[in-house]
Amino acid sequence: MAYHVVLATHKILILPPLPDNLPVSAAPFFALPDHAVVALDGPDAAAFAQAQFANDVAALPSGNWQWNAWLTPKGRVIAVFALLKPAQDRVLLLLSDTDAGEFATQLQRFVFRRKLKIAVADDLRVSGAFQKPDSAESARIGIVGEELELDYGSDQQPRTVRLSPTAAPALESDLQARWFAQDLRAGFPRLPTTQREQWTPQQLSLERLHAFSVKKGCYPGQEIVARTHFLGKAKRGLALFETDATPATGDAVSDGSKPLGQIVSVLPASPSLALAVLPLEREPGSLSADGAQLREITLLDGLAR
Repeated sequence: MAYHVVLATHKILILPPLPDNLPVSAAPFFALPDHAVVALDGPDAAAFAQAQFANDVAALPSGNWQWNAWLTPKGRVIAVFALLKPAQDRVLLLLSDTDAGEFATQLQRFVFRRKLKIAVADDLRVSGAFQKPDSAESARIGIVGEELELDYGSDQQPRTVRLSPTAAPALESDLQARWFAQDLRAGFPRLPTTQREQWTPQQLSLERLHAFSVKKGCYPGQEIVARTHFLGKAKRGLALFETDATPATGDAVSDGSKPLGQIVSVLPASPSLALAVLPLEREPGSLSADGAQLREITLLDGLAR
């Protein structure tokens, strides 16, 4: 049985592997403290989201959710998030690794005369579990009592997210580390502050999540995204690696003679996991980042919505 080591709060955690398809009693919900919710409420909520974000919110039926992104005018990704549309006059943004208050403040600058309110949804706590949803399925939002439920996994790797007015238990960080690992394995880029506004959606392979549209109307960065798509100039994308050492985000990935790309997301463990932006076409050979040898592994499918 393989065991994993995760660094957390100055401790080394020895993590046994998590079996697939755990029964509900063995897979309780646990808090995801690095996730938060921003709410858009009002008659113009969906229209505002359609104008600001990269995916097609207008085409999303009420009661469903999608992956989405907010871009700079130059087409660089500020944040990747789950966008929920419980109703036409209510849109929820489920953010990870992002200061929700700062995000809401920045978004507020573009409201102008639209009829909506933007605020951090402090009344919604985010929790997760390694189990199939009770009510949600794929992009359809489920309702369990007072909670909203999302299908965040696949048949092979089931996961459930719930937004609840009550907080889930704050368990040991081993489960939170596994959650992070599953995000990286599925190609969901967990971007620290230093990696924001650096990459286009194509460079982060967000087409794997169906997280942006090239056919909807204008939004910040749309011209760059569409030009890259229709002219076939997307030359970089995400690659996933294991490594026995832990590179840092921002480290260059090298083939020994020249830098080829950059590490954008890391989970310290043994072995560590790292997502990197690299050329889509490159010669086979050994790669390293700050002296750490990188072993490429296949990104998992199943998280697209």
